[in-house]
Amino acid sequence: MTPNRNDERPTEERRKEIFLALVEAQDQAMDVAQSRKLVSERFGIIESQVQQIEREGLDHNWPPL
Repeated sequence: MTPNRNDERPTEERRKEIFLALVEAQDQAMDVAQSRKLVSERFGIIESQVQQIEREGLDHNWPPL
């Protein structure tokens, strides 16, 4: 994993990958805060970016929704 500079926005493809990882973590009975922390560490982004991606994914019904 290559850390992403926190001021750069990941591509849409990457954001969808992050969203999928977030949903999968929550499907494994991980609570929201834990899943955001795990995904932020895994993808090298800050938690506020994870939250933005989460909102975008929900708004656009990204898979696996």
